[in-house]
Amino acid sequence: MKEYWNSLASVLGVLAFCQSLLQLVFPPQLRFLSLRFLNRLFQLFSSYCYFDITEIDGFNTNQLYNAVQLYLSSFVSLNGTRFSLTRPLNSTATTFGLSDNDCIFDTFSGVTVLWEHVVIQRQSQTLTWRPLPEEKRGFTLRINKKDKPLILHSYLDYILEKSDEIRRKNQDRLLYTNTRGGSLDSRGHPWESVPFKHPSTFDTLAMHPDKKQEIMADLRDFADGQSFYQNTGRAWKRGYLLYGPPGTGKSSMIAAMANYLCYDIYDLELTEVHNNSELRKLLMKTSSKSIIVIEDIDCSVNLTNRNNNKKKKSNKSSYCDPEARCVSSGEDGGNSITLSGLLNFTDGLWSCCGSERIFVFTTNHIEKLDPALLRSGRMDMHIYMSYCSYPALKILLKNYLGYDETGLDCDVLKQLAEVVDEAKMTPADISEILIKNRSNKQKAVGELLEAMKTRNMKCGSLSQKNSDEDEEQEKRALEGSDFEQPCKKD
Repeated sequence: MKEYWNSLASVLGVLAFCQSLLQLVFPPQLRFLSLRFLNRLFQLFSSYCYFDITEIDGFNTNQLYNAVQLYLSSFVSLNGTRFSLTRPLNSTATTFGLSDNDCIFDTFSGVTVLWEHVVIQRQSQTLTWRPLPEEKRGFTLRINKKDKPLILHSYLDYILEKSDEIRRKNQDRLLYTNTRGGSLDSRGHPWESVPFKHPSTFDTLAMHPDKKQEIMADLRDFADGQSFYQNTGRAWKRGYLLYGPPGTGKSSMIAAMANYLCYDIYDLELTEVHNNSELRKLLMKTSSKSIIVIEDIDCSVNLTNRNNNKKKKSNKSSYCDPEARCVSSGEDGGNSITLSGLLNFTDGLWSCCGSERIFVFTTNHIEKLDPALLRSGRMDMHIYMSYCSYPALKILLKNYLGYDETGLDCDVLKQLAEVVDEAKMTPADISEILIKNRSNKQKAVGELLEAMKTRNMKCGSLSQKNSDEDEEQEKRALEGSDFEQPCKKD
């Protein structure tokens, strides 16, 4: 045993001597260059290349790291076996994340790549003005060298677009309103926001299914039309006009549009805006992927039809642009928004300062609007919110009472179908009757049928002369446009 230990000590001594000799012959600089050369040689013969995406870029957060993390969360729960769970601020969904030092494969355009989430303990830090996290985090992307052009030009752009879509879908939507008098908040923004929790969707909206499908298809074409708008040289925006009697669901339509596209809503109150310059500043502070709403535009400020106004202009003023007239919202003249300023807000140079934005105007009396506001490019799609029809009535019965076509008696459905069009009841009127009697479904349907019959008897005794005159006046106000006219009640 003693001889064994002596021989082992001799071997260790020889190794130590060789190591000392190598350190003398090969200094640290030479050894570093040798390792670097071997690494380059390995990379030269390797068919893979690697890209590191760190969490911290200097002292700033790397946005690409957050995008990759959010993108991988969309399918890591299906393919991974070990993952982390997080719930970001203002988010409505739980996010699945890749665990530390774990890997996952992804496929893009037939190319397979490998993602690895690398987490390394950071060394002790010296005193700095901004301490870094204790762990150094990042993603390593391994791809084939031949696939480098595809990955760098298309795959990373796809990740950024997909992560933005996931973030918008999971994040709470916000409802903004402009502050009184254009004052700024603590962050220097003229908008105040609250979480938007309106539950209205196109499934629950009381409207004819064919009309809803048409609107949804138009919204989807707009949201997916970035390349189209760029190729045609048009600003990526679209305008909608919702008009019809009160209570027909114009506000619910706006909420359904926001929930369908996952957009924020900016509710613009024109009476709080003093001049055109302030209006442009509000537009500049709106974000992309948003809906800018001006409700009851015929009531907020005096934007009536120029043809209905009395002509009290001098010869000098007749040379001015008729669209540039001043709009006053009070006797004190505190609001000096012009029609020209509002038109530039929706269809001028300042309307192009953002992208992917929708302008929505609502009114109860379309004949009172100036024809300049109704032109394409400002209000591209005119949507008439009509009285409740039979297809819309079936949606309301399903929403409030849980009835479908097989839940009610055929005779009751037939009677409802016969009287609903002539009753001219709004979805709000019908909803009130159903909500009041929701605990007794049979009573709710019976009272609704009786209310419709009573409304028909009243409508049948009224004269139609004034209604015809109002319809002709609306046709003249729309300057020959072919969109559907609202039925007016005496």
